[in-house]
Amino acid sequence: MRRIIGYTAVVLALGCQGAPEGTVCFEDVSVLPMDSERVLAGQTVIVSEGRIASMGPASELNAPRGSLVVDGQGKFLLPGFTEMHGHLPRPDTAPEEVDRILYLFLSNGVTTVRGMLGNPFHLELRQQIESGERLGPTLYAAGPAFRGTPDLTVEEARNRVREQKNAGFDLLKILEGLSVDVYAAIADEANEVGLPFGGHVPNAVGLHEALAAGQGSIDHLDNYLEALEPEDSPIREADPSTRSRELGLHVDERKIPDLAAVTKTAGASVVPTMALWETFNSDRAVEEFARLDELKYLPRETVESWIESQTNRLQRLNPASGKRVIEIRKSVLKALRDAGVRIVFGTDAPQVFNVPGFSIHREMAIMASAGMTPFEILASGTRNAAEHFGSEGFGQVAVGRRADLILLEANPLDDLANMARRAGVMVRGRWLPEAEIQARLAEFAGGE
Repeated sequence: MRRIIGYTAVVLALGCQGAPEGTVCFEDVSVLPMDSERVLAGQTVIVSEGRIASMGPASELNAPRGSLVVDGQGKFLLPGFTEMHGHLPRPDTAPEEVDRILYLFLSNGVTTVRGMLGNPFHLELRQQIESGERLGPTLYAAGPAFRGTPDLTVEEARNRVREQKNAGFDLLKILEGLSVDVYAAIADEANEVGLPFGGHVPNAVGLHEALAAGQGSIDHLDNYLEALEPEDSPIREADPSTRSRELGLHVDERKIPDLAAVTKTAGASVVPTMALWETFNSDRAVEEFARLDELKYLPRETVESWIESQTNRLQRLNPASGKRVIEIRKSVLKALRDAGVRIVFGTDAPQVFNVPGFSIHREMAIMASAGMTPFEILASGTRNAAEHFGSEGFGQVAVGRRADLILLEANPLDDLANMARRAGVMVRGRWLPEAEIQARLAEFAGGE
């Protein structure tokens, strides 16, 4: 009999009685553990009770009797992906639409989502998923967003921080329009109660001040372009709409290395959301986006609203400035990578032409075009996300980690396009073979 290495005590205790119900064994698979850039060939990975119970050479590790055996020969196993800037359904969303959005994330291996525009319903949703009542990715829930409104005084901002902490939200979401004083109050109170905050960088605050205040994540590369604007910029005092149309033409790229160094020193994570901002700044015909195949999995009214939104945006676009914004954002991302800044993966889905789960593929391609390697991009969606949360519970294929896994037909380190060649997805130990995923997607497409 081959040896069992590192297996859970509960399975060892059962011995010949067999494995606990739901135990899954990936047999003779190549593993991308994501602790470093390496592939472990010929491995057997055993999952029990939602965790990776054991992993070792297939020649030494038996599948427990009664477990579901998944043939991993010629396949590659890596951790599930984290969407670090996702949007979760509103409380008035029909239950079937809630389930659709959650499943679309899972269908492409997104097994963790940080929801970035929250409300109390997301706390219920988080609990329903954790208890098994609902199938979906593990959620980190931001509270209701902090935005610049007349009623948000310094005192009220402090109160809301404590209210969100007491309610059990995982982080605070920062939006535009906050004054310097209100932002400082939010940051001070958040640091005091130990609640992370992230998202946008209000223009009145600026990137340097947000980093100094301890903002944990800068999403969308927000305010990096503004920080690159020279003091003598001709649009510095222009109205917001003019600045939005022209900013790409008035930046000093020589400042980029310094911004990257400051970000590294601050220890903030950066969520680039490259694909969405490329959509916002591209002069591509709306019809090109509207032909994306994955749109068939969403309700027609959602797609039509995206078409209308992008059509209106295109009418306001300065194509020359938009082209420069796309180029400069790639330069900023590469500089952040070169400086050793923690880059974490996010797409802002669901959002204009970004379908949950499916959006990861275009995002990865654009990150690669900015100079990031396949391993760096995969790390941004796996171990880097876990490091951002200070968690050793997921993000790698290792004993004791949560069993969030993607099984692929080919090695994504050779070609990131292989991330779309799935054999199945596992979320918290539940195995979803690709045939089952495709059947569910077909239901979505047929229900337009």
